[in-house]
Amino acid sequence: MQETNRTEISTLGEFGLIKHLTENIHPKNHTTIRGVGDDCAVLQYPGEKQILVTNDLLMEGIHFDLTYVPLKHLGYKAAMVNLSDIYAMNGMPKQMVVSLALGKRFCVEDMEEFYAGLQIACDAHGVDIVGGDTTPSLTGLAISITCIGEAEKGHVVYRNGAKETDLICVSGDLGAAYMGLQLLEREKTVFNQQLRENQRNGQHASREEELRQAQPDFSGKEYLLERQLKPEARRDIIEALDASQIRPTAMIDVSDGLSSELMHICSQSGVGCRIYEERIPLDYQTAVMAEELNMNVTTCALNGGEDYELLFTVPIGDHEKISQMKGISLIGHITKPELGCALITRDGNEFELKAQGWNPLKD
Repeated sequence: MQETNRTEISTLGEFGLIKHLTENIHPKNHTTIRGVGDDCAVLQYPGEKQILVTNDLLMEGIHFDLTYVPLKHLGYKAAMVNLSDIYAMNGMPKQMVVSLALGKRFCVEDMEEFYAGLQIACDAHGVDIVGGDTTPSLTGLAISITCIGEAEKGHVVYRNGAKETDLICVSGDLGAAYMGLQLLEREKTVFNQQLRENQRNGQHASREEELRQAQPDFSGKEYLLERQLKPEARRDIIEALDASQIRPTAMIDVSDGLSSELMHICSQSGVGCRIYEERIPLDYQTAVMAEELNMNVTTCALNGGEDYELLFTVPIGDHEKISQMKGISLIGHITKPELGCALITRDGNEFELKAQGWNPLKD
């Protein structure tokens, strides 16, 4: 590691680091249509299909906590994270390569559980697991998944196609996954407090026994847990748009929060936007949980992340068709770039949107 002229990664953040490392990388092969900068790379080989490639790296302690995430759910979610990127390009996933770094505390049965969840997700989406790698780890479980998909030539949707007057749409509802995380973290805190209390009282048990005894009451909050532990990539939305003959002008999946993702589209498209607080789709359980935790539910929806819904823009001429589609909310419109990106609140005030979604490289 270079010791002089040292720049901390946290000063750039995740996306700043990616840009810094890749801004001078230019494709050399005619088969590379699109490289770094979107949800997937796009490759062109002989035939009518374009190839989509995406990769995600999940690290224990950063992206997941095995205190409350079952390995079967982790496998399922790890697959969905990658499938969602393919759908965000208006493509269909076909193959998956899975690599794991494992600590000694994991056994064969643990990995069977992980792969069971992975396989359920892949079977549901018609994806083949075609390879991968495993290696020892001294720092916990690491998961690297590459997903390969395809799209008809000319059908790929990038982040940079939004135009002035386009409508801004989002699938499903937002903020529930973040509320599920807050709920799990709260119960983990309670569990650890009880553990310390037992230790002070001279009560000792194995970790497995301690976890079995910890049975928090999640009744009425099942949807929040499902959204955090078992997210669904929105293949159905891609199929519905195609059936309605709607071609998004720009699209991205909501992994880091609505505000961050919308600003990616606006930045890469060279446009501004207006979204309306009253139109942001929220589930009832999300609102109740936010109130219980004394949090602003709109802030949770804007910045929470891990919803894996699809955020996209369509031409204003598709207004009638998009309004009739189930599971899609029209939340705003694209504007001139000089107007910036703004949220219009329920009482008519206007606030600048800021990319405050989750940044794993920030201190």
